[in-house]
Amino acid sequence: MRKKGDLPVKLCATCGRPFTWRRKWARDWEEVRHCSERCRRNKDAKQGTSPEMRS
Repeated sequence: MRKKGDLPVKLCATCGRPFTWRRKWARDWEEVRHCSERCRRNKDAKQGTSPEMRS
C-alpha cells in the first residue's frame, strides 16, 4: 500500500488547488482536470472570469 504522500498530485483547472490521485481515477488519471464535481460543473465560472464580470 502506498502512503498518501507518495501519490501523484495535480492542480485543479478551476480552483487551482492541489488534489491527489484517487482509486476511482486510476483508469482516467491523465484526463482528470478538476478536483471535484463542483469544480467540474463550474469550470466556466473561474474566479473573476465569469461572463457577468466581463461585461
